Amino acid sequence: MTSLDDRLPRYQRLRDDLAARINRQEWRPGESIPSEAELSATYGVAVGTVRKAIDQLVADGVVERHQGRGTYVRRARFNSSLFRFFRFQSESGERRVPESRILRRENIAAPSAVASALRLREGDPVISLSRLRLIGGVPLLAEEIWLERSRFEALLTIDTSEFGDLLYPLYEERCEQVVVSAEETLTVEIAPPLQARLLGLEPGSPLVVIERVAFDLERRPIEWRRSRGPADRFRYHVDIR
Repeated sequence: MTSLDDRLPRYQRLRDDLAARINRQEWRPGESIPSEAELSATYGVAVGTVRKAIDQLVADGVVERHQGRGTYVRRARFNSSLFRFFRFQSESGERRVPESRILRRENIAAPSAVASALRLREGDPVISLSRLRLIGGVPLLAEEIWLERSRFEALLTIDTSEFGDLLYPLYEERCEQVVVSAEETLTVEIAPPLQARLLGLEPGSPLVVIERVAFDLERRPIEWRRSRGPADRFRYHVDIR
């Protein structure tokens, strides 16, 4: 922990160091991290300090404790976000992961909005993806996705037919980039001609827009996406406890 800001409390520095190690995939999602006693010995700190650091990682959704088994790196479950906002269901009412089609993949210079979201300089190289998500062949979401090229270079060598329906496992497997948290903003707009055509809507139809910035374990933004779906398929669900 000697390289971290020594103005921070020791447990905070330990938390940040553990997060950085997880981000380097010393422990991958689904794997256990060393016990509190082992970490105490490794770092030369009290077990209480280790416990407090891990408590923060649990609160941040980075790891999760399993009674009697240990502490494990948490695997993010972002599909629940889609189900919270749109009705992705078969005719029988069964929840389904939408089919995904990559329509376009480009190398571009980051426009100002993309650079701002990903904390890059305007003009830095990024990968731009256009994706359509469907249920039973019916388009439900049109998505634009931007990624920092230096971190996702491997995606340029993969045939787009191999991307699959979920991108985050692909990021982890091919690029060693793990998404652990995200911030989402919802707005409403009138469908531009391109999105209306992709979604089979009349131009000017109301759309719900979900903008998401996804972060790694060190809270660095690694993806910015804009998802548009028809307003009549939109729903909002949240559990208040």
